[in-house]
Amino acid sequence: MTQPLLQIDGLTKAYPGVVANDDVSMAIRPGEVHALLGENGAGKSTLVKMIFGLVRPNAGRMEMNGAPYAPTSPEAARAAGVGMVFQHFSLFEALNVAENVALGMSDPPPIKDLAPRIRDVSQSYGLPLNPGNIVGDLSAGERQRVEIVRCLLGAPKLLIMDEPTSVLTPQEVDLLFATLRKLRDEGTSILYISHKLEEIRALCDTATILRGGTVVASCTPAEETAGRLAEVMVGRRLEAPQRPGTARDEIAVQIDGLSLPPAHEFGASLKDVSLTLNAGEVLGIGGVAGNGQDELLAALAGETLSAPGTIRMEGRDLSRLGPEARRRAGLLTAPEERLGHAAAPDLSLTENALLSAATRERLVSRGFIDWSRTRRFAEGVIDRFDVRTPGAGTAAGALSGGNLQKFVIGREIAQTPRVLVVNQPTWGVDAAAAATIRQALLDLAADGSGVIVISQDLDELMEVSDRFAALTEGRLSRFRPAAGLTVEQIGLMLGGAHDMEPAHAD
Repeated sequence: MTQPLLQIDGLTKAYPGVVANDDVSMAIRPGEVHALLGENGAGKSTLVKMIFGLVRPNAGRMEMNGAPYAPTSPEAARAAGVGMVFQHFSLFEALNVAENVALGMSDPPPIKDLAPRIRDVSQSYGLPLNPGNIVGDLSAGERQRVEIVRCLLGAPKLLIMDEPTSVLTPQEVDLLFATLRKLRDEGTSILYISHKLEEIRALCDTATILRGGTVVASCTPAEETAGRLAEVMVGRRLEAPQRPGTARDEIAVQIDGLSLPPAHEFGASLKDVSLTLNAGEVLGIGGVAGNGQDELLAALAGETLSAPGTIRMEGRDLSRLGPEARRRAGLLTAPEERLGHAAAPDLSLTENALLSAATRERLVSRGFIDWSRTRRFAEGVIDRFDVRTPGAGTAAGALSGGNLQKFVIGREIAQTPRVLVVNQPTWGVDAAAAATIRQALLDLAADGSGVIVISQDLDELMEVSDRFAALTEGRLSRFRPAAGLTVEQIGLMLGGAHDMEPAHAD
């Protein structure tokens, strides 16, 4: 056995009310793709933050190549050979690729010298980039290339990747995996965090599994099933979501010829989008990020107003009504961006519950907030959706991404909407939480609500949808029954290669 590149012994990190990591020990060897698995709140993020110098441990030690390693900042971690690609891109859309790369370097060379290095490194690893392209014009996959190439320019010994495929097409995933295998073969170690267990099985050489902040198992992923990995992560057997109901003939919401300009310079315009959602039905809308998903949700939420007659609910024209009036009518939405859009990070979960549910849950009477009722509503969401938090008084920004997602989706479902539109409902959540959210959406439809699920996770859409359509460059394809759709057919729909004429979902 070769000496570990990174040896971790007894790392412990505690915060008020919670121990995020408790005596964690693991080893990452040279030229190894090492998976870090665990459900939301298991301690993965805290552990990698300690490795990358963002958080200082309370106890324990680390060694890099046999020497003590205790980074006090990301800059110190990078100097020691550790790079990290975060789940959320840290790029400036108005700047070009080379300028963004330079901003992430401690001592960047002049752009005229940096640009050819970016071009050479990106080409050599199969991630071609034009240094002069504006980041706002790039696809999600190309933006991820910028983040990866920025790390590779520092020649890292250890590359940490957090949910790297959450916004990629299947073709882009294949390209990323080829790059990671090339890096592994050249001796670079990779610490890979993902909730997509089949990807873990295909890519990773070994895995460390956390539960409740402690290491509960290590294994070779290829020798385990995805189901078994998920069960070890959560400590119990998982059941696949069940479809308890069927769609009705009653129309819940209808969109006719919805066309809107992009909300900002790098957004997508909506072009003659039409659909009909029946009560008790789940419509799935797939597409690569940046093809109009955010714009469609904003139009349905009332954040963007549309031409009269374009959005109707149970015969009522909602096109010119704002978000609160639509919520009162029973049309609720949950956007993709958790912090800052779906939830205010500095407000408590109780206060965030009030922001969304004040009208439908009657949390305000004669201008006065009923805080007891509001707190009970928030606590009900926390209990029902197993949100791991010290309590309803905890700030939203203190939750892990997956736990905040469970709260945000649960908050809307708990209001029993007539129509619910969700964008990326299980983004960044573990297998157990994803199953809980998907089952809740199916149960909501079974009770007669109409549900629209916008997602980049095709497995998710095939699991919950009655009918499926693709959103490509702001155009919505014809809806087709989800049952029986092949991967090839879905790929063609996502690429806009056929069947892209606007059509009602009927």
